[in-house]
Amino acid sequence: MANNQNQNQNQNQRNNNEVTFELKEHIGVLEERKDGWTKEVNIVAWNGGQGKIDIRDWDPDHERMTRGITLFEDTAEKLAAALTARYSETPAAQRMQTTGGA
Repeated sequence: MANNQNQNQNQNQRNNNEVTFELKEHIGVLEERKDGWTKEVNIVAWNGGQGKIDIRDWDPDHERMTRGITLFEDTAEKLAAALTARYSETPAAQRMQTTGGA
């Protein structure tokens, strides 16, 4: 019964174009802008769903946000492994020479 009620609530939210979220866990800040907005990695539950890895910009009060990406845990682990492999195999100075930047 509760699951059906949650599905109805989520459907109503979609019909009203209302997006709800719950910040479950703050993982880290990737960058901070002068206006106080920050690009963050968090675990966020959207529209009453399960928490997912979420990367996006947030205002200082975490009330407004930009578009971003969400990843299931297994996909986030694959991303972490791919980034670890890239950044551990090639020194930063060499990457800058071959890519022309950071």
